[in-house]
Amino acid sequence: MSDSGRWGAGVIPYAEMGYWQPDYEPKDSDVLAAFRVTPQPGVPPEEAGAAVAGESSTATWTVVWTDRLTSYEQYQAKCYRVEAVPGQEGQYIVYIAYSLDLFEEGSIANLTSSIIGNVFGFKALRALRLEDMRIPSHYVKTFQGPAHGIVMEREYLNKYGRPLLGATVKPKLGLSARNYGRVVYEALRGGLDFTKDDENINSQPFMRWRDRFLYCMEAVNLAQAETGEIKGHYLNVTAATMEEMYERAEFARELGSVIVMIDLTVGYTAIQSMAKWSRRNGMLLHLHRAGHSTYTRQKAHGVSFRVIAKWMRLAGVDHIHAGTVVGKLEGDPNSVRGFYDVLRLGRVPADPVRGLYFEQDWASMPGVMPVASGGIHAGQMHELLHYLGEDVVLQFGGGTIGHPMGIAAGAAANRVALEAMIKARNEGRDFLAEGRDILRSAARHSNELDMALGTWGDITFTYESTDTPDVVATPTTN
Repeated sequence: MSDSGRWGAGVIPYAEMGYWQPDYEPKDSDVLAAFRVTPQPGVPPEEAGAAVAGESSTATWTVVWTDRLTSYEQYQAKCYRVEAVPGQEGQYIVYIAYSLDLFEEGSIANLTSSIIGNVFGFKALRALRLEDMRIPSHYVKTFQGPAHGIVMEREYLNKYGRPLLGATVKPKLGLSARNYGRVVYEALRGGLDFTKDDENINSQPFMRWRDRFLYCMEAVNLAQAETGEIKGHYLNVTAATMEEMYERAEFARELGSVIVMIDLTVGYTAIQSMAKWSRRNGMLLHLHRAGHSTYTRQKAHGVSFRVIAKWMRLAGVDHIHAGTVVGKLEGDPNSVRGFYDVLRLGRVPADPVRGLYFEQDWASMPGVMPVASGGIHAGQMHELLHYLGEDVVLQFGGGTIGHPMGIAAGAAANRVALEAMIKARNEGRDFLAEGRDILRSAARHSNELDMALGTWGDITFTYESTDTPDVVATPTTN
């Protein structure tokens, strides 16, 4: 289309307005996004991709004369490639490049307001899913990143060479503060490194936050004195306002806690604010991904968790729940491994098998410790270590507190199982193939582990599903 035609009054297709540029070569400084697009019948995929580019950057539905008052070409997002998704008729992966000038430095709120702010309700699209993003080093360097990171966390805790062990207090709701503290003490003295509040325990009538903090830290200190190990409890400071969150976090720091916790539902700005507070005050920051599945689980519409993981690494959390593969929550092995790569590695290569559409260089930004929780138990220890590696927090809630011999015994079972598996790995044994034998051998010297295996040893959460797999396209390195 000629430039003169571009300025004709009325409605012009997005592709003709310059948002479809198949010859465009992305710059090193561009923010890149891969969207899964399902156009409405009759909408060409190139036009759908151009519409996504336009509506997530500078365009509106008609020509506006104010475009002449700026260098609009510089600020236009460019859809530069469209690929059909193999085996998924009517779905396409569209690749879009955004100029770095479109985004405020160091702001997840601004980044997401552009990328996912308006376009997901666009009528020309039946469905839209943000599969992945490439955050250029130029933009990465404007963010703080994790308040401490994996290496510094291990130095804080003086724990090396193995995953960290945790447990979520159960039941989630209803315990008094004193009984809540008793659970924390029993689990920590039994061998865990951490216990945690769950996402929905804040400050309810049955247990106000200040009382919970006091009893939990009393339990942490008693367990530390008894075991000689550094212990922690994730004190959830999530609240209705930032002022209340800061008040709770300050109180946790005054009590000597090494870690505080927030929920994803507090919002991107609050997460970044708490990350900066945590760095200033020497506190680890745990993020529970509460609510993520409302927009990450559907395969054709929403946002992939691999994108959320990237945003949260930029935002500055030290921990984030990232899937288990073998637990009760959704997540296939390849996609979960992709999540863990995004969180932990310094440079992440594009990997179609793991759903990684772009190479990602984190420019020396520290890694985030993934947290595995949700329906896991000691009998799965070999699988957890195989799939998730060493730099991970393994959290057994029911798999600790539901032990027939009591909470401390549940913690001891998990610790014995983990140490047996680490020992086998260090001896060069195939701990995945020999996992059950290794656990049974260790159980001969541990009544706690023997009872755990007898209770949960064959429990799995594997269901036949008609869902499409999370990774079905063929990503490239562009």
